[in-house]
Amino acid sequence: MKILLFTIAFTFILIPSFAQDIEFKASNFKEDKEGFKAAKETFELGLEQWELGNEKAFMVKSPELFFVKALKHFETVYKFNPNSAELNFKMGVCHAYSTSRVKCIPYFKKAYELNPLVDPFMNYYMGLVNQFEGNFREAVTFYDKFEAEYKKADDFAKFVKQRKVECKSAIALIDQPIRAWIDHVPSLSTEFDDFAPSISMDGSEIIFTSNRPNSHTPNEEGIYDNDIYSATYNDNKWSKPQALKGKINTEGDDVSNNLFFDGTKMLMSKDNGAGNTDIYESFLKGDTWTDPVGFSRDINFKSNERYAAYDYNDRAIYFAKDKEGGVNGYDIFMSGVKVKRERSYGLPRMEQGVSSNFNDGPIYMHPDGKTMYFASEGFNSMGGYDIFYSEKLNGGGWGKPVNMGAPINTPYDDFFFAATVNGKFAFITSNRDGGKGGYDIYKVTFWGDEKAPSLATEDYLLASIAQPIQDPEIVGEVKVTSMASLTVFKGITIDAITKKAVEAVIDITDNGTGKVVESFTTNSATGKFLLSLNAGANYGITVKADGYLFHSENFDIASGSAYNLVNKTIELKNIKIGSKIALRNVFFDSGKSEIRSESNTELDRLAQLLKDVPGLKIELSGHTDNTGSAPNNLKLSQSRADAVVTYLTAKGIAANRMKAVGYGSNKPVAENSTVQGRQDNRRTEFEITGN
Repeated sequence: MKILLFTIAFTFILIPSFAQDIEFKASNFKEDKEGFKAAKETFELGLEQWELGNEKAFMVKSPELFFVKALKHFETVYKFNPNSAELNFKMGVCHAYSTSRVKCIPYFKKAYELNPLVDPFMNYYMGLVNQFEGNFREAVTFYDKFEAEYKKADDFAKFVKQRKVECKSAIALIDQPIRAWIDHVPSLSTEFDDFAPSISMDGSEIIFTSNRPNSHTPNEEGIYDNDIYSATYNDNKWSKPQALKGKINTEGDDVSNNLFFDGTKMLMSKDNGAGNTDIYESFLKGDTWTDPVGFSRDINFKSNERYAAYDYNDRAIYFAKDKEGGVNGYDIFMSGVKVKRERSYGLPRMEQGVSSNFNDGPIYMHPDGKTMYFASEGFNSMGGYDIFYSEKLNGGGWGKPVNMGAPINTPYDDFFFAATVNGKFAFITSNRDGGKGGYDIYKVTFWGDEKAPSLATEDYLLASIAQPIQDPEIVGEVKVTSMASLTVFKGITIDAITKKAVEAVIDITDNGTGKVVESFTTNSATGKFLLSLNAGANYGITVKADGYLFHSENFDIASGSAYNLVNKTIELKNIKIGSKIALRNVFFDSGKSEIRSESNTELDRLAQLLKDVPGLKIELSGHTDNTGSAPNNLKLSQSRADAVVTYLTAKGIAANRMKAVGYGSNKPVAENSTVQGRQDNRRTEFEITGN
């Protein structure tokens, strides 16, 4: 045998190229005793950490740190002796419990080739290798062999049983793939861990967590802590991710959990300083996120809590919680609001139907109020974490979880589901083969219903590009609830003259009941706002800011309306002589001047404005479109203006501060040739004439 001596940290020896298990024995390295001594010492250091990790491998508390330390030593030793079955096996285990699980495959294969009896768990891990590679029947054969030979009376048998269930599930789910396309998002992913995406309702902003290099000091293994980042979607691409501004990112691990639907606050998890993970909340003020605030000990108790999600109406939070001691996995709990303004929540209760015997969570609550998307290592997972959905039962609890299927789920870890409001797209985290390394972010595009070739459209073309069109009888269905009955109202509030952002209060009123259904403040730095409106109501939307006239919008959303996105730039006008504003929520029946009751909320706000600014004088004007005769339109508009003055006088506003004028169709603000134009021209308006 020809020997090649060289030195890196110590002297190395070139091992024969043929497959032969070369154990770490002095007799195998007689010609390089010093190199063997150094390698043996390094191997022992790695073995100490490996054994610590292996003891905790099937516990809730993560063993990754021990395996990372062990792998660092093993990689050095591997350069000296790559043909040790034991070393290859142990390196395979290290990678199997990392976020880059695919890396375990060549090491386990080589260990098995060198010595299939190298470790009692060899068959178990060869089952895992075949499961990762999609050879599910071969995987079951290995699991069966391991199961027959494993005689210890411990809890490990349940993991073997679950692996076999996963393989059976995978065969069925892959045989009936759902109509979706999965794309890696390279602009948001790195060779480090990038995970936990939360997407705004309109899909324009994403927030996620990453342990990519940052300004903090890495640990002794060179790994950086998790920080939270954001990116915006413009011109069909994502901007470069930036760490969130403010005190939200610390020297420890800060993990995003769930962004509230309007983007103004976020649930996150981090170490509480006492060795446990707790849930925190941070609020967006301008362009800065506030210092995270923890929840009460009713929620953050002695156990670990993470993966929290807001309920659709902000009246509860859902989260994953382990049992004290952390050996039985995470289950899904819910805690309801007791006093919202004080951030007071009730004692958590376990959610029935969505908790397995393995780890459950992260969680995403759909705005429909009845659908939960969550990840789990249990149920009929294909392996690792899979994404499921469950629907709320009328009598309480949740229905049987449904696996979202392939290609969303794989034998690797697939979790952190977050959907856009239209139901066409979602973002997930996965460490499947084909990414940049570790956890990466993927985009899911749902194709929609199967379409016949004669009706070939964009969906059909998309399907044929992704994979050959299959027999519709075997194409699976997936429950992806679009917010089809919602209108998303987004935009910015700015000064009409300077065009700079204005922080404003927006009230949403159900005009049918006069009840304010939502009230919030637009972003002080950008003026941005984002909300959703359920179908089946007529809404009045008023915008108020100090020193400005209030602005109003009206939306009438019929029951069963399709999903719609409205993007508005609301220009607020200063309170000064000559400023005009249309009262969009003042209603009259066709051809009549009696004020309808739905108008009361709008007119009451105007009355309050006149009371708040006692010197304000206004002209109230009525306007019509050009339908009908000009004299009749003029008379009708005057009568309507008079009716508004009469209403305001009854509310305590002096009549000498108001002047009613009817202009008929003489002052249009839009073309009368369109339905929308005529609607815009039919308006009640006021102009400041004195202050």
